[in-house]
Amino acid sequence: MKQNEIKLYEARANIIKALAHPSRLFIVDVLNKSEKTVGELTDMIGADTSTVSKHLSVLKNAGLVEDAKRGTSVIYSLKCPCILDFIGCVEDVIESNTKTQVEILSCCKTRRAK
Repeated sequence: MKQNEIKLYEARANIIKALAHPSRLFIVDVLNKSEKTVGELTDMIGADTSTVSKHLSVLKNAGLVEDAKRGTSVIYSLKCPCILDFIGCVEDVIESNTKTQVEILSCCKTRRAK
């Protein structure tokens, strides 16, 4: 593998790692619908402010979220909504895996019934 390919795969992995937490996936979903403050996200997630701030920092460092100061508040928004296409693909994989598992289980039930 060439050095520039390695850097590309590392960059991809860093973005995927940034999404590798349920709270961060939730934040992406919420910010897709509307901008939010840390306080609003904290209330929605049910975690403390420092934890939510850390999640936002991870997403911001990955280039997925951006912030803007408005008065005394910092407002967060989704910077790259195209990431939702990737999340949709992940959900397609989940659905496909579920169908496969159901097929396997139905085969097992049929064998036990005989």
